[in-house]
Amino acid sequence: MAKFLRDLLDAKEPLFSLSLRQLEKASGHHGTDTKLIGDIIEQAHQATKQLQLDNQDTTGPELYQALLAQVAKHDRHLATSIGGKDVDNVLEMQPLILKAVEKIDMPRSCWVLKNSVAKDFLRQNPPKEVMKVLGHSSVESMLKHENLAEVFGALRFAESPEWLSGFNDGYSTVQPTDFVRREIQIVQMPIEKWGNIARSFIAKKRHNITHLKELGVILVLPLEEEYMKGITLKILPLILHYFNEIRLYSAFFKLKQVQPGFGKIFADTLNADPDLGPIMAGQNVHWRVIQRYFGKLGDEAHPEIFSPHVQPEDLHWRSAEETLYRIDPELAFWRNLDYVGVLKDNLPISFNLMDISLSYSNDVPYEKHYVYHFRESLWNEIFMRYMGHKNLESQVLKQLDNDMISPEKLSV
Repeated sequence: MAKFLRDLLDAKEPLFSLSLRQLEKASGHHGTDTKLIGDIIEQAHQATKQLQLDNQDTTGPELYQALLAQVAKHDRHLATSIGGKDVDNVLEMQPLILKAVEKIDMPRSCWVLKNSVAKDFLRQNPPKEVMKVLGHSSVESMLKHENLAEVFGALRFAESPEWLSGFNDGYSTVQPTDFVRREIQIVQMPIEKWGNIARSFIAKKRHNITHLKELGVILVLPLEEEYMKGITLKILPLILHYFNEIRLYSAFFKLKQVQPGFGKIFADTLNADPDLGPIMAGQNVHWRVIQRYFGKLGDEAHPEIFSPHVQPEDLHWRSAEETLYRIDPELAFWRNLDYVGVLKDNLPISFNLMDISLSYSNDVPYEKHYVYHFRESLWNEIFMRYMGHKNLESQVLKQLDNDMISPEKLSV
């Protein structure tokens, strides 16, 4: 059974099979992996039938093309539903997409650095390349005349990786009093100011959305193209994804504020996001899994150890597919498919909306189609399902209650 999941994830052996066996034993041999595989196969079969394809006879390229066609159809439908007419026109659609996001009823608060503290870090370590781009000879002049979020966004484009790593290391001095609760912002970076330095980042990522965990900002980078096919289903899910990401790390930082060395945890997380979570069957469980797990259970299952700093609303999480369905019910096809994939000639094919929409918009051929978001979701789903066994949940919570200083390995 482990072979199916291993091939979908391209996981390393023998570590992957050993880890699954340890998880199974620790959970009491409930066949969690078998149930997950059955759910994946069933959901993939149902989705394939909805595409009017035969599960047995359909080839990998045929399935991939059908998924691309489904994204193309749903992109046009969604773009039209939010007011678009020329649905591939960047200048027309991007403002409509951002306007649609503003109307969505979803949690938007986050716990992030105060703007005054962020400015002080720029004063302590002036970003010379950004200042050169903007034509400022002093940090004070830049802070007075420029948008702070834009400046922070530009740091990762204009400054060197070494400079950025050192700048983030400076965050090791922060204290919980340096943080404030506010709503997540979406900031558009003007093309006339940032087009040149954002170009290489967009070319590498093949999309124009990124975020700042430390400030609670989603950045919309300037696009030079006049037309881009599938732009609505390329940009909108990514924006929703980054809302979740900012709130995810906001809750993590709130939880960690009581731990000694909070500033170093904050700095290390921004630099490399190291494994700081509890251990389950010999593997670190990322905070992402814990947040989604308890977020799905609802407020009544909110662990006592999270209080008073992490409240139930901090854990509220809704997938991009679920949110899009609420905007446009036509997109119901993609619900609960984020961790679903199939193998065709030993090549995994993702049913994850973000993978397919990015593949469609970027004209990615079958041999190179994206599976990144699907694999991340499947890894998360595996750990969430095992956490659903009360003995494993209680041991994870016990480690969190011990401030995750010396987490014990689960007995297996």
